Amino acid sequence: MFLQSLQIEGSSFINEIVKRDHHTVDVFRKYGIEYCCGGRWPLETMCMMKGLDFNTVKKELESVTRFTQLSSMIPYDTWNVDFLTTYIVNIHHYYLKKTLPDTAVILKSFADEHTKKYPYLQEVCRLFGILMDEILPHLQQEEEAIFPYICQITHAYENKDSYGKLLVKTLRKPLQSMMHHEQDKMVAPVMKIRELTSHYSLPENSCVSHKVAMARLKELDNDLMQHIYLENEILFAKALRVEKELMS
Repeated sequence: MFLQSLQIEGSSFINEIVKRDHHTVDVFRKYGIEYCCGGRWPLETMCMMKGLDFNTVKKELESVTRFTQLSSMIPYDTWNVDFLTTYIVNIHHYYLKKTLPDTAVILKSFADEHTKKYPYLQEVCRLFGILMDEILPHLQQEEEAIFPYICQITHAYENKDSYGKLLVKTLRKPLQSMMHHEQDKMVAPVMKIRELTSHYSLPENSCVSHKVAMARLKELDNDLMQHIYLENEILFAKALRVEKELMS
């Protein structure tokens, strides 16, 4: 199967579009279009009812559903630190900054309407809130302090600069504690959410909102695990080796 965006027609029902790709929710929320139980309208009809240009909405929907896939053969461990940190910031940090607030709204809306049926949802929301409160300041710290430090000492080491040891002594960052922080403050809540949701499984006859909420959580889980792997197992590990070499 070739990589392509979702094929959407004017006769496509809104809730069916969301079932096929949960990313379309962002577009429907932008235009105030109900996509769950009230989403049983053809897209073109709903656009006419709301005074929206169908082709504009269609183009946005197709854009957010454009499928991409990275090969498992990508040699992340061979990338230089400048490229790796830029990749992490522009791919994983951007994703989290964009996705966390939106997912929090979607999750809370679903939980508020279905708490009686699924009591565990309130705990999922609480854990998600903790996760978001931990992640966003953490990203800022990495971008403003941790990543620049790692690039500085790595450049000094690779260029055999005489001031490399001084950089470590004066600017040293707590990389080991950063690694433990990610494990304790980020991975732990995700593991608990996995457990509460039975690994994001869906009961029979789940509504569209339920499917969207679980799909969002699962996608976030996958991205965060890849993100933490790149930092802890490759970037921070490499920086710790450089520190050790410079200090010796």
